[in-house]
Amino acid sequence: MGKIVISTNATLDGIVQDPDGGEGFDRGGWFDRFGGADLAEWARVETEEALEAAALLLGRRSDEWFGARWSSRTGVWADRLNAMPKYVVSATLEQPAWTNATVLRGDVAKEVAALKQAVDGEILVYASYQLGRALLEHDLVDEVRLVVFPAVLGAGVRLFGDTSAPKALRLQESRTLGDNLTFLRFQA
Repeated sequence: MGKIVISTNATLDGIVQDPDGGEGFDRGGWFDRFGGADLAEWARVETEEALEAAALLLGRRSDEWFGARWSSRTGVWADRLNAMPKYVVSATLEQPAWTNATVLRGDVAKEVAALKQAVDGEILVYASYQLGRALLEHDLVDEVRLVVFPAVLGAGVRLFGDTSAPKALRLQESRTLGDNLTFLRFQA
């Protein structure tokens, strides 16, 4: 049975919007600006995670973003991501941008519950905060892995939004990556 793992980056105040600055958000670009030299350690951790995962689960916009940036990359991490099976949740997408992708249509909760039954291993949810919110709301998330960047932006889209009820998470691990990034792992 598969295990849904939300794996993402956020600022200290939970902002996930425009980490690379490409969306035009006036506070975007925080990933490089506040990650600095610690991004080498971040990349090592992310590579290990990808090598151990069975699949990726993405929203449409994340598929477009990753497909445009990762399809031509090479190296251990890129090769693994490009070869890995991907599932894109979308009601409108005809053709996924990234390789080895299958579009999941219909009821998100039912589609992802079926995917969890079909895939053996970790199914990583990268950067897809809207999808992550829906999965959390339907109690489909098994684990949350978060790398916290040492900045408070004060505005922007946050990782988690409103839920119909509180969602308890249990801290499993916390450690620093490099000098300033914090890796947190929670069981849902």
